[in-house]
Amino acid sequence: MTDDILLRVENLKKYFKVKGTRGPGVQAVEDVSLFIRRGETLGLVGESGCGKTTLGRTILRLHEPTSGRITYGNEVIYERGMLDEKGVPTGKKTAVNMLPYRRKMQIIFQDPSASLDPRMTVGEIIGEAIDIHKLAKSKAERTEIIKDLLARVGLNTEHANRYPHEFSGGQQQRVGIARALAVKPEFIVCDEPISALDVSIQSQVVNMLEDMQEELGLTYLFIAHDLSVVRHISDRIGVMYLGSLVELGESYELNKNPLHPYTKTLLSAVPVPDPEVSKARQRIVLEGDIPSPMNPPTGCRFHTRCPYATDKCKEAVPEFKEHAPGHWAACHLLD
Repeated sequence: MTDDILLRVENLKKYFKVKGTRGPGVQAVEDVSLFIRRGETLGLVGESGCGKTTLGRTILRLHEPTSGRITYGNEVIYERGMLDEKGVPTGKKTAVNMLPYRRKMQIIFQDPSASLDPRMTVGEIIGEAIDIHKLAKSKAERTEIIKDLLARVGLNTEHANRYPHEFSGGQQQRVGIARALAVKPEFIVCDEPISALDVSIQSQVVNMLEDMQEELGLTYLFIAHDLSVVRHISDRIGVMYLGSLVELGESYELNKNPLHPYTKTLLSAVPVPDPEVSKARQRIVLEGDIPSPMNPPTGCRFHTRCPYATDKCKEAVPEFKEHAPGHWAACHLLD
């Protein structure tokens, strides 16, 4: 149902200009369209540098989009027309003031040690957002909110007076999660929240995120490169390659019946605990390097590494369309 959709992204592009060069620059996000329903987790996977993090930050407008449309609830928070041949946006830009939406849309960063201000105590870090949005009527209420948030993420209340460097990586990430929860958001971009943590801590953080989603009715965009983690936490999964979304579908369906050759490659690399199954499985190894996002290939961006590529793949960009109910992919081989 349309009413269930919290966030919709249409034909979103994000280019980064490079000084001293002509053309559009680094084409980090290219024509991505997706939607996220209220209360669900949409996983986003792909190799490092494929544009996952840039997409998440552009949706929040931490990076200003180059073109496209972002709708949150029933409100268009960004809209701008197509690009010309030089990568310059055409048409009038619509961009709302994001301050009211910062309460609704938050982010958990990948590296907690880099995203927490070392000069501020944990209480000051969490309390900053409470102050900006005026969520506490008194100092006592502010202190109580901070204590409740620390308890929710599994930290002691006395930790509020400590500095980030006094904590382990897992504890620092818990502080980052508490900071994101401080404004009572509806939607959180989880930008590889466990990749910088020890394996023993990763499952604790994932389970905590799942529990909080159930308790608070949160909606997640969960970005990661570990497909086994993503399929555990996600309701639906999107697969990105070189800035483009190549496949999107229900988690179970995408794992059991992948349509795009790149998705099949990623799934073949996921370890299987059963040695007999692992032996029988065919591992797909891609040849060559990922092309530069400053000069992406014509046609399908994956054709330079795809073992099934045809002449059509080199010439025409495949349409991202629905091939089965709720299962989308962009591949000429499926036509």
